[in-house]
This record gives sequence, structure tokens and C-alpha cells, in this order.
Amino acid sequence: MGSKKTIIIGGGPAGIAAAYELSRRGRPALLLEQFNQLGGIARTEKQQGYYFDLGGHRFFTKNKEINQLWRQLLGGDFLTRRRLSRIYYQRKYFNYPLKPWNALNGLGLLATIKILLSYLKQKVWPIVNEISFADWVTNRFGRRLYEIFFKSYTEKVWGISCAEISAEWAAQRIKGMSLTSAVLNAIGIGRKNKIKTLIDQFNYPRYGPGMMWEAMAKCIGSWGGEIRLNSQVTALEFTDSRLDGLIVNDSERIAVEECISSLPLKELFMHANCNSSLTNQAGSLRYRSLIIVVLLIGEEHIFPDNWLYIHSPEVRLGRVQNFKNWSPDMVFDQAKTCLGLEYFCDAGDEFWHRQDQDLIDLGGNELWQIGLLKTTTKVIQGWVVRVKDAYPVYDANYQMVIGPLRAYLATIRNFQTIGRAGMHRYNNMDHAMLTGLYAARNVINGNRQYDLWSINADQEYHEEEV
Repeated sequence: MGSKKTIIIGGGPAGIAAAYELSRRGRPALLLEQFNQLGGIARTEKQQGYYFDLGGHRFFTKNKEINQLWRQLLGGDFLTRRRLSRIYYQRKYFNYPLKPWNALNGLGLLATIKILLSYLKQKVWPIVNEISFADWVTNRFGRRLYEIFFKSYTEKVWGISCAEISAEWAAQRIKGMSLTSAVLNAIGIGRKNKIKTLIDQFNYPRYGPGMMWEAMAKCIGSWGGEIRLNSQVTALEFTDSRLDGLIVNDSERIAVEECISSLPLKELFMHANCNSSLTNQAGSLRYRSLIIVVLLIGEEHIFPDNWLYIHSPEVRLGRVQNFKNWSPDMVFDQAKTCLGLEYFCDAGDEFWHRQDQDLIDLGGNELWQIGLLKTTTKVIQGWVVRVKDAYPVYDANYQMVIGPLRAYLATIRNFQTIGRAGMHRYNNMDHAMLTGLYAARNVINGNRQYDLWSINADQEYHEEEV
């Protein structure tokens, strides 16, 4: 194996993009992926002819280069899909982003008056120092609307109080949104440049996002790049401001000329021979894990949405994807519906260790409990996929932890971190891929012309979903 190869750790969207760009430009690249499939949390699973996405990954970007790349790779298999996502609360559907007239009909006149009074009160007496997610949302929507349409779902996802979640993360997720902007958008006089949370269509691969990674992998191979699956990096050898080598699967050593990593920062420092202070700081970073319970339902139509946010506090279920409404080709039998039920937990806790059949039964029962299913006898079959440490947690302290880790990594001349997990940053798929492309160009140019941390720094293009 030539020492001039650039080693890429992690085969999610960012790592694949880095390998693609290096290979396209004639630079040897070796991508190491610990699992048997590319895509990370954006991969596509398949069971008995049914395809399902792990969380639902829309392809939407304002970056022309990424948009062109997507379209070039998939052509006619890159579908344009209508977006419909709603909040399901007290057996009623509420548009999200919120539309005042829809909320009025659903909540009733009295509740709506209370919401407006709460909003006006917040405008007069706002929270001066916005520290938490709760502060940020309350200032823009009022306390009552925050408690109805933000609090329950957000705490299901992260497993902590909204008071413990960073206000910065709220700004990233719902940039530019407020009750005022929602009203203006609803009556057709919103901003000329539509807020991204208000987009009404998106693109999606015919058989799920896995199609994109397969197409990129094919190009990487044809250009001389190498992809190795089932190859977990278990040690990193840093010396004298360089990464000298990697240990793969506890046995094979690979010398490193240049390295681009999308390893979660916590995992990176656990496997590196750094000082204990940095390792301890990285160890305090938190992650939230995801369990997808996929149910095959013996009904042709259940709801028209791409996905629903479940704000009913009496069930643990957080979000439901309807894969037929993402792409009909993902569902083998069109007389049936395939749903992806998202449950959030911590890896290793009681919920994480539940038996698959218990989770399948729970999913069917909760759909019946909140009225999305008339009877659980319609559940034909189910599958369970666990995704460990799927989402970095953006609690109030994470920025203080990231600072020293980032400062140390900046001293390593031949090493770059990319992607959502690798930077512990709320990057969407397009921005994650940009970090990969730009890191590859830094290697090719022999400098650090591109500042990866500046990508998405204005928080302009963030989505409102996880």
C-alpha cells in the first residue's frame, strides 16, 4: 500500500465525498468504513423488497456544486417530491412549519387567544439572555406555543430538558422562524428568499439515499480509489504534530501521509494517544442513539405526509416516516404501507436492549393508542434497526468542550475532521458533503485553503428536523 494514499476514516456522506473528490482528481484514496455498508446514518436498509431510510434524509441545498453533483450522479432517479410534514397532537394534524389558521382550527378559539396573548407578553418582556433552546423558542413563539409544539418532541429526541439544550442549536435548526414570519408566509407576504424551513418540495433518490452512495462508490472504484468495508479504526498514533499511523481492526497498521476523519470526536480521542486531559474532555461529549422500528401495514393509505412529528406526550414514539410518500418505488407491494417509527434513547439503556419483537409490538400499540392505526392486526411484519450514537448532543456545555479539542487538532498538519459527527456540529447532508470535498481539496492543494469550520457558519440553511 503506497504511503502517498490519503486515508479517509468513515463512509458517511462526508467521507464518501472526500474519497470521491480525491479519486476524481487522480489522488489515491483509501476509505475505511467500520460497517458492511456505506452511508452512515444516511444509508438505506432493505428487507424483502422494502427499502427504508434511517430517519428520512431530504436532498435539498442552496449550494450549486452539491446540487449539480447529486443530479449528475443519479439523473432520472433523482426524484422531485412534494413535502408534507405535520405535527400530530391530540389526534389532530397541525402543519409544520406552523400555519396560524390551521392551528386556530385545531386548537380552538380560546386556546389560540391564549397563545397570542402569551406571544405578545413575550414580545413585551422577552428573555434577555437566551441560553437554552427553551429561551430561544419562547422568545419567538411565546411560552404556550413552545409548550404545545416544541417541548415534548424535542425532549423525546434528546432525553434532556429543553433548558439544557443550547440556544445556538435552536438558532441553527429554525433560523429565521418566528410566529410573525409564519403568519406572513401563510398570507403570501413572507421574505423573498424563502426560509429553508418553509420549503415545499425536495429531491430524493428513487430507492433511498443509498443509491447516491452506491453511485459515488462506483465512480471512486473506476478512478482507482479503494473502499474497505468492515474496517474499524481502533487506534490513532499522533507524534510531533502529525498522525503517523492507524491501527485497523486491532491488528493491521497503516502508515499515514494524509488523513481525513469523520470519526465522532469522542471516539477519535478515545482511540488516540493524546494526553488524558483531552481524552477526558472528549469523553464528556454526549450522543443520542436511534432505534428505527419498521412496520409493514396491510393498508394502502394511512396518512399523506412524508413524515409526522408525534407530540403526544403519552407515547414514547417521536417521529414516523411513510416511505411510500418519499418514493413509491421503496415499497414493494403498493397495497401495503411501510412506516418507520423513530425512537430515541441512549445506547446501552433499558430501551436499547429491548427485544426486537417487543419493540415491534410497542410500535403497533402506540400507533393504535394515538389513533393512527384502527387496529394492530393490520401490522403484518416488522424489522428493527439500531443506530448507536446517531446524533451529537448540543447541550449548553458542548462548545466549551469542543474548543480545546479543535485547537489541538489544528496543530496536526496532516489531519482534518469532517462531517456532523467529526465536528460535533449540526451540519446537514449537503454541508457534511462540502466539508468532505473541501478537505480533499486541501490535501490536493497541499495547504489549508478551505476553512472547514466556516462551512454553514452563518446558520442560514439549517433544517428544522433532527
